[in-house]
Amino acid sequence: MRLFWILTAVVAIGTIMLMVTGNDGTTLGMNSDDFAEGLWLVPILLLVSAGFLQSRRDMGEMVRNLLIWIAILLVVAMGYIFRHDFQDIGTRLMGGLVPGMAVTTTASDGRQQVVIGKRRDGHFQVSARVNGTELPMMVDTGASRITLTERDAEKAGIAASSLSYTVMVQTANGTAMAAPVKLDEVTIGGITRRNVPAMVASQGRLSESLLGMSFLSTLSSVDMRADELRLTD
Repeated sequence: MRLFWILTAVVAIGTIMLMVTGNDGTTLGMNSDDFAEGLWLVPILLLVSAGFLQSRRDMGEMVRNLLIWIAILLVVAMGYIFRHDFQDIGTRLMGGLVPGMAVTTTASDGRQQVVIGKRRDGHFQVSARVNGTELPMMVDTGASRITLTERDAEKAGIAASSLSYTVMVQTANGTAMAAPVKLDEVTIGGITRRNVPAMVASQGRLSESLLGMSFLSTLSSVDMRADELRLTD
């Protein structure tokens, strides 16, 4: 009976590893499909060894154990086949609990996808890493470029006081002057872009930084739904 529970734990742990670490197609350095096939061998070997080591058991107990392992095999198969669906459920749960949190998942075609939950005010806000610094940004498809406030620009290592504010832009607060800049690196979840064109709005003209089309247009798709935004690399 102790062997039974040990091998049951092995199968359960293996299934969890497939679901958690198999996003890139490998698990413990092995191809995920090969790992899953190997995992199937564990209960099969148990059944074979049980026939030799426990031949004195009555038929009823052997049938019961066989049915238990069939159920375990079905659970393992379902866990592996529907692993992407389970990951999607977890992603939606995290996005709902923490609005604005960028959760990276894998789309059905294997591409990286970032899911962002909607804020209470109806906007999508995401925490972006700009030049190595975390900055909150509101997603704005109407902005031609990423537009930073002076405060956020300073945090990202841009000397706002030395910029030339020569470009006129439209913001929620009206017309403002902005300075063109280029960001070394912008990362949202698992998606990274380098040398991204951006703007720095003049002081007091922008309440929060905007994630504009200079980043969004580089993506394969921007899928805006009722309660979440999906960015696909």
